[in-house]
Amino acid sequence: MTIHTYGFFVAMGFLIGIYLATRQARKEGLSSQKIVDLGFYILLASIIGSRLFYIVVNPSHYLNNPLDILKIWEGGLVFYGGVLLGIPTFIWYVKRNNMGLWRTADMFAPSIAIGHAFGRIGCFSAGCCYGKIAESLPWSVIFSNPECLAPLNVPLHPTQLYEAGGETVNFLILITLRKYKSFNGQLISAYILIYSLIRFTIEFFRGDVNRGFIIENLSVAQGISVLMFLVAAIGFFILRRKKVKS
Repeated sequence: MTIHTYGFFVAMGFLIGIYLATRQARKEGLSSQKIVDLGFYILLASIIGSRLFYIVVNPSHYLNNPLDILKIWEGGLVFYGGVLLGIPTFIWYVKRNNMGLWRTADMFAPSIAIGHAFGRIGCFSAGCCYGKIAESLPWSVIFSNPECLAPLNVPLHPTQLYEAGGETVNFLILITLRKYKSFNGQLISAYILIYSLIRFTIEFFRGDVNRGFIIENLSVAQGISVLMFLVAAIGFFILRRKKVKS
């Protein structure tokens, strides 16, 4: 049986994220089993959403090769697509099980960050989400495997590792901020604010032009980053003012 590195790192990110969330749930006196169940629902919804988003921005390839839709081990998962389907799934489960919406979201925030960091290492192994050509960059990377999704035998920005590093820093900020948390919704708002900045910046170094653009030099992901930053900033101040308890 072949174990694909991409899938391995995605699975590792999920398991580590679930472990951290359930540990925090126990500290707060909440059901760790519900957190595990919620994690699996979010994972499934996120994979479907991220794959659908990628297919939407690359329709021609999948119209000609419909079976490739199922080949998620080759990469081709867009994080923001996962968010768009993962959020309503999260809200549905939390409401159905009478769990505090913002409290639960805060519980998952660090897990999302570290899970995403591992996922980007998986992207690096598959060559997807690759960077622009960077011939003079000392830390540029060269992909040579013919099954890789990145351009071969040219030095590229390791944008996957940039984002993995950024999300690791995001994770460290969130677990530190948790010690000083003053209202529910604070951690998830902070996560979105920080990640939006990370993603917006890294997009300037991305080289995979098939990810979609709103206008020249402004990718779809950057547009979503701006929107999410504004929504999170507004939400942060509203939640802080109201001191939400659940």
